[in-house]
Amino acid sequence: MSPIPGSGLAKGLAVTLRTMTKRTVTAQYPEKQPELPPRTRGVIGLFEENCTVCMLCARECPDWCIYIDSHKETVSAAAPGGRERSRNVLDRFAIDFSLCMYCGICIEVCPFDALFWSPEFEYAETDIHELTHERDKLREWMWTVPEPPALDPGAEEPKEITAARKAADKIEAQQALEAQQALEAQQADEARRADQAGPTDQAGPTEPTEEAGPTGATGQAEPTEEAGPTVRPGQADQPGQAPDAGGPGAEAPRSDEEGRA
Repeated sequence: MSPIPGSGLAKGLAVTLRTMTKRTVTAQYPEKQPELPPRTRGVIGLFEENCTVCMLCARECPDWCIYIDSHKETVSAAAPGGRERSRNVLDRFAIDFSLCMYCGICIEVCPFDALFWSPEFEYAETDIHELTHERDKLREWMWTVPEPPALDPGAEEPKEITAARKAADKIEAQQALEAQQALEAQQADEARRADQAGPTDQAGPTEPTEEAGPTGATGQAEPTEEAGPTVRPGQADQPGQAPDAGGPGAEAPRSDEEGRA
């Protein structure tokens, strides 16, 4: 069955009529910034600290829009008797966005994660030569890079985080060992000092002290007179009675031979 003449035109006009009846929505740019998807390819940000000047990004770029300059420096040996090493130092890193086709190959081939996609898109220029941005501008765009999405619960931890955690644990263990050794050395030093000071602190044998008697002006004890025989009351009035033999002044009894004499 052949189509009715003008049916296609009627369908087109129906779409136009439906659109005309809807309310128009206009994004007030630049007052209101658009909400971009997380993986928007705006510009390329450079994390300069990770760049080793391996030149992989410049060699793999299909447009040859990446320009890199560098020089070599000699690094002294880290340990005595070691060998000096040479390393590449980045002098220039520029991207010509008038040639870039935003394929992302340079970001994928970078082995040290020095290049990232940034959602920044406001970099239009009036002169085409000004679309070649140097490393300072690329570094500014690096801080607009969104955080990567969270890993799945069963995914393995990234090797960079694992290596960083192992290094941190090793440093922490070394610091704990040094603190333990310092504490043991301090305790041993205190014990040695206590052993050296022990014999001098013990008291020696004490000399016998004299009993305190009446002292004179010089502080020395004065001799005391011996007590004579004590006389009880009433004994002096009884003649012929010998003093008490039990007293301290009583004389010893005489023997028979001494009496005869």
